[in-house]
Amino acid sequence: MIHSPYVRKPASVRAVMGQVLLALLPGVAIYAWIVGAGILVNLAIATVVALAAEAFVLRLRKRPLAPALGDLSAVVTAWLVVLCFPLIVPWWVTTIGVLVAIVAVKHLYGGLGQNPFNPAMVAYCCIIIAYPSLMAQWPPAGELDFQTQLNLIMGGAREIDAVTGATALDAMRTGLRVGEANVAVILEQNAFGAIGGRGYEWIPLGYIIGGLFLLARGIITWHMPVAFISALAAISGALWLVNPDQFASPLFHLATGGAMLAAFFIITDPVSGATTPLGKIIFAAGIGILAYLIRSFGAFPEGIAFAVLLMNMCVPLIDLKTQPAVFGQKRSRVP
Repeated sequence: MIHSPYVRKPASVRAVMGQVLLALLPGVAIYAWIVGAGILVNLAIATVVALAAEAFVLRLRKRPLAPALGDLSAVVTAWLVVLCFPLIVPWWVTTIGVLVAIVAVKHLYGGLGQNPFNPAMVAYCCIIIAYPSLMAQWPPAGELDFQTQLNLIMGGAREIDAVTGATALDAMRTGLRVGEANVAVILEQNAFGAIGGRGYEWIPLGYIIGGLFLLARGIITWHMPVAFISALAAISGALWLVNPDQFASPLFHLATGGAMLAAFFIITDPVSGATTPLGKIIFAAGIGILAYLIRSFGAFPEGIAFAVLLMNMCVPLIDLKTQPAVFGQKRSRVP
């Protein structure tokens, strides 16, 4: 008869990353079904570029290729970059974004486990600053056939007004800043569905399913998703209650943009995020609050990427100040 305590075999990086990719599949499937199968082309391009970049840098560093190429970490980064970009960005934009994430953010800091900043979020911020017009071209859900999507991805002529529309976040932000309408009137526009962006509002459901899978498997803990969602809902809900004509509801903010992708797949990055239980809560709550402030009062309609990077800077201090007490001793005050 076997008695506790039990010693678990440590999970390999490949096993963990494989489960993360598996958890992303429901969101990807809903995205491909509702918005367009072009997302699969982008994922394929990004995967190839990520593995090629990883191999190139490893060769320069005189490191073995097989372990790093087989751990799937580069593939996870590539997928997250793609899921943050518009569906119809040209292939070279996706390529630049993945190269920034893999070469500049991951390997220039020493490789897997060494980067202080989230690679996918650095890539997003760099690309949206360098190519803001391309990053604003989000096609309406289901209105472009696969051939048109493929043509645009491969660099075909872009009739911007004919193939794109404002995202829900951008339409809401622009409408409120113009001051000619309140939230209720803005929500009557074609960009909006029942609770978020028309069509796009269903994609977060896939990320929630994947996130619950990761929680059940013990790949992530509850601290960051709960803290992020609670903070974003709390601050948006408070302002919405004060002035519902000028601030969107918490449900709108949770169902639009990259909120659910961030909650379960981005802020939970074990390398660039906080590591202590209390630190994880502070880190994720800070991202939720900053993301809302940037969405509502900043220069960009989506603020999650910038919020993540700002909180990445705070991780060393957060971990220092939230270290739990050694068993049997009182928690000492860290200077």
